[in-house]
Amino acid sequence: MGQTASTAAASSRRESNHSHRFKHRSTAPIPPMPAGEDDSLNEVIEDVVTDYISNIPDECLACIFQSLSSGDRKRCSLVCRRWLQVEGQNRHRLSLNAKSDLIVIIPSLFHRFDSVTKLALKCERRSISIGDEAFVQISCLCRNLTRLKLRACRELTDAGMEGFAKNCKGLKKLSCGSCTFGARGMNAVLDNCPLLEELSVKRLRSITDGAVAEPIGRGVAAASLKTICLKELCNGQRFGPLIIGSKNLRTLKLVRCSGDWDKLLDVMADRVSSVVEIHLEKLQVGDSGLAAISKCSQLEILHLVKTPECTNLGLKSVAENCKLLRKLHIDGWKTNRISDDGLIAVAKHCSNLQELVLISVNPTILSLELLATNCQNLERLALCGSETVGDPEICCIAAKCIALKKLCIKSCPVSDEGMEALASGCPNLVKVKVKKCRGVTFEGADLLRSSRASLAVNLDTGETDHQDAVASDGSAHENGLDIQAVAAQSGPANPASSSAGRSTSFKGSRTTENIPGAMI
Repeated sequence: MGQTASTAAASSRRESNHSHRFKHRSTAPIPPMPAGEDDSLNEVIEDVVTDYISNIPDECLACIFQSLSSGDRKRCSLVCRRWLQVEGQNRHRLSLNAKSDLIVIIPSLFHRFDSVTKLALKCERRSISIGDEAFVQISCLCRNLTRLKLRACRELTDAGMEGFAKNCKGLKKLSCGSCTFGARGMNAVLDNCPLLEELSVKRLRSITDGAVAEPIGRGVAAASLKTICLKELCNGQRFGPLIIGSKNLRTLKLVRCSGDWDKLLDVMADRVSSVVEIHLEKLQVGDSGLAAISKCSQLEILHLVKTPECTNLGLKSVAENCKLLRKLHIDGWKTNRISDDGLIAVAKHCSNLQELVLISVNPTILSLELLATNCQNLERLALCGSETVGDPEICCIAAKCIALKKLCIKSCPVSDEGMEALASGCPNLVKVKVKKCRGVTFEGADLLRSSRASLAVNLDTGETDHQDAVASDGSAHENGLDIQAVAAQSGPANPASSSAGRSTSFKGSRTTENIPGAMI
């Protein structure tokens, strides 16, 4: 009805075509695929669906994870249960926010990370840290621990340290700062950890003086200790028996510890002959202490930082007897008690010197010329806050320091003339840092930079509060030491946190990064 003849005809053709196509598709036989093509197709399908990663052994997967950053490892652990397990079982370093509520997840945390050998427990100043119960529980679940760092764990007592020491007898390195346990806890570690090699103690307030105070003995650890570092202790000399009894001691660092240290250094030098490195900073030590140090004939590294009682006489004694000295750092604190006389003795007797840092010391061309002439291996030199180091001294260094590679000049009366001399001297120079030298302009720095393509020149004319700089193995550092403080904050839900980069205590290892509780 209502259709024209042409419309009806077109509709009839469409139905006919549709019926023809339907019948053709439903009845036409499908030719069989040749056997060779069928096998090839199966292989392609198998290649697509095969999970080759599942065939990787756990050991190989762990090696892959170890080459990743901490954040990437965390993300990989979320892929599947197997990756979560492999990643956790092969993580050897863990850094935890050691608040008191950590105790709730300790069992599950160390069930996942059951291969931890390096552990850092850090708590914020205003937070309540873990106590003895949690600490001992950790030691029971982490008996293979070799390195431990404690920071601001103020709820730990001697009892907690005793329980830990009995469970972790393989400990090799202990670093504790701002803790409140006392001599009994420290002795527990020394008595139960025969493999202890490094001990670092900072701001340990509960070690008291007096006749009734418990002394810190040698313990079994004295035979293995190689490094002792004491910082900011009001009673650091309580560690005297340990220092004297550590026959294999190689490094001793004393920083801002009260008391007169001359006598203890004298006794140590008579009984310990293996010391190769000594750091003394803001310490009451004088020429008699340096004379004692001079008995350490194997000494290679000496730092005298802000020790105003040390004079040329003591430095001469060290130079004459410690002829293997390679690195010497002196911060004279502008007392002018160490000058040309002491440095000339170093130049005459310490021909192996490779690194010299002079801060607030006023050497002249007399000592610098002798140092440059006699110390042919001198590679790193820093001259900071010196009123007597000018262009003539820099010209002398440029002409005579053939082996010099790194030079740092700070707050010295040097001008572009000195930079011009460096441009034509010191053939092995690779890095120069000039800071707060008002006579040096950017044109002078550009001239020095253009003198050789491989030379890195750093000119800083900005005003800062720092007074010191040093050219060392890695680069020019402030204050003779490159100390980077990394503060990581974590909420209660994320007790595991990461330290950015390699720490001074646990080098060369990966850290954790905000491991969520949902992953445990």
